[in-house]
Amino acid sequence: MITKVLDVSSEPINIDFIREASRILQKGGLVAFPTETVYGLGGDATDKEASRKIYQAKGRPSDNPLIVHIAKFQQLEAIAKDLPENAKKLADAFWPGPLTMVVNKNEVIPYETTGGLDTVAVRMPSHPVALALIEESGCMIAAPSANTSGRPSPTKADHVYEDLQGKIDCILDGGAVDIGLESTIVDLTEDVVTILRPGYINMEMLEKVVGQVKIDPGIVYNDKGTTSGAKPKAPGMRYKHYAPKGDLTIVKGQEANVISAINEMTARDMAAGKKVGIIATATTKDKYKEGNILVIGDRLDEKSIAHNLYDILRQFDELDVDIIYSESFATPNMGQAIMNRLLKAAGQKTIAV
Repeated sequence: MITKVLDVSSEPINIDFIREASRILQKGGLVAFPTETVYGLGGDATDKEASRKIYQAKGRPSDNPLIVHIAKFQQLEAIAKDLPENAKKLADAFWPGPLTMVVNKNEVIPYETTGGLDTVAVRMPSHPVALALIEESGCMIAAPSANTSGRPSPTKADHVYEDLQGKIDCILDGGAVDIGLESTIVDLTEDVVTILRPGYINMEMLEKVVGQVKIDPGIVYNDKGTTSGAKPKAPGMRYKHYAPKGDLTIVKGQEANVISAINEMTARDMAAGKKVGIIATATTKDKYKEGNILVIGDRLDEKSIAHNLYDILRQFDELDVDIIYSESFATPNMGQAIMNRLLKAAGQKTIAV
């Protein structure tokens, strides 16, 4: 299969390319496209075979549910069973945008799309290319991140092509995405709105809309999967994700101690013949003595850290490093989301200093 790349990065969006990609979806094919969070790998959410193709292309476990992308609230009403009042409140506050809601499903969306669950995860992206594709195709689009399962999520079309060339029909190249971390996922099937995956929209923002909000313990990653052992309702709760090829360790503690420890470990590893990468910030980069040092962003600009995280991990793959050391990024608003992804990428491997 030849994977066609269509450039939709300029304005106005090339509608001919959107129509070409739409025809692929309508015929059961797969199209990667940009959202405001990461690139998604899309297929018709109502087509069992299209969902099977998504799992196959990614090498993704078939019990890991896909997110259905829509362009109108009425589409959520059309696929949900017993839609709760909080769904409208959250949609009014955050849609289009980086929020995914898990609701009970009806028969419209097949189990192949939901990983065998009676619930469905749904979001309305804000990226103009994503919305144009949904509207032009007439499809609700099932779309996980457009990467090989377990690899860092794609924030550029080049990342998608690297992982999925020859496995999918088309990539819509909309340039680099904005946020760079996947959407916040909330479960609306229980009495209290529950965060299943942290993201740009944090707990405080959700509480202002719906009142009480809790965090599912299944977010916490361990070697066996979710802490509860329950079947996950949302993508990314069970399996190791976002991992670079090098062995990643997060170093936590006071800044001076972290820098000292990373310098010491880097010197030791390089003396042993290892190639070492370091994830630093704009203010700490000059304090590291050796190794491949990449700047993830500025601690005073959380969005820069989130935006660059996956690209940094992929850059280390290109540098072919054996070991990666990263500072910890417990920032005020997006810190939980950033550390959730970083800890999963490291397989929860941390050192406290």
